[in-house]
Amino acid sequence: MNRILFAKTGRAVFISHLDLMRTMQRAFIRAGVKIRHTEGFNPHPYMNFALPLSLGVESRCELMEFALEGETELLALPARLNAVLPEGIEVLEAYASDTKFKYIKWLDIEAHLFYYNEVQPAAELSAFFARPELVMEKRTKRQTASVDIKPLIASLTVEGVSPGKALLTARLSAQEPSLSPAQLMEAVRQLSPELSPDFVRTKRLEVFDKDMHIFR
Repeated sequence: MNRILFAKTGRAVFISHLDLMRTMQRAFIRAGVKIRHTEGFNPHPYMNFALPLSLGVESRCELMEFALEGETELLALPARLNAVLPEGIEVLEAYASDTKFKYIKWLDIEAHLFYYNEVQPAAELSAFFARPELVMEKRTKRQTASVDIKPLIASLTVEGVSPGKALLTARLSAQEPSLSPAQLMEAVRQLSPELSPDFVRTKRLEVFDKDMHIFR
């Protein structure tokens, strides 16, 4: 299977996942690259995204796999796609890979935390995440359950940047089970609401397998 690594930044973070799928389909068409489609009454392209990105989140490590009709030089594919993609979506690399997305285990993120009253509780947040347990109410598709998210955090640091701003960097479980940056902030809101930021800007940095090797 073929795969691209791409970034989604700037104004493109407000493109929903469904619209991103449509954008990528149209980009391949405009670039003159034919994606293989399923057969039948309602054919659809062979395209699959790893860890669909939440609206408003930036990323430098998005992955999409696809199947092509005929021969296409993968080395030249990023330039062809970038020429027709909208601002903020940039293909960084195209390559072949047989490693399934299910083997993604960890995700590196950074989150800029903003506090309107110009407090900067970096030390308090570090102490909060250093607790031996972080049991929060976590929603699933079917129910709400009490979950200790501590085992889902491989590493985490918080540092003060300026009055009213702190930077959190973390390596979180990406799937089975997953812990999203939004859920991380929800844990703060539930367990120590006085430390909860007023606004958060999040970015994905990299994905890894269970052995902490970069996943491609």
